[in-house]
Amino acid sequence: MVLQVYKATQTFPKTEVYGLTSQMRRAAVSIPANIAEGFTRYGIKDKLKFYNIAEGSLEELKYYFILSDDLDYIDSNAELMRAAEQVGRLLNGLIHSTRRRL
Repeated sequence: MVLQVYKATQTFPKTEVYGLTSQMRRAAVSIPANIAEGFTRYGIKDKLKFYNIAEGSLEELKYYFILSDDLDYIDSNAELMRAAEQVGRLLNGLIHSTRRRL
């Protein structure tokens, strides 16, 4: 999904380089980065903290997809939203399986 976000934001107006483009890319990169950081933690509660941060970044990114569509920066947010929903299901599964280990 990170690659999809980078590709989608390449066509955004240059005035958005430090605005929406940057925010979308940061949120997209934050998701796998926080999953990776959580994975390296030994404590379950510590792991869950990072996975929850990843969830927050995912929700933030979904809003940016809606906003980008509303601003006509993208043709449709449907493909991006499908990717986000898939990532959300995977992340949710990871969180639930980690919680069971508490």
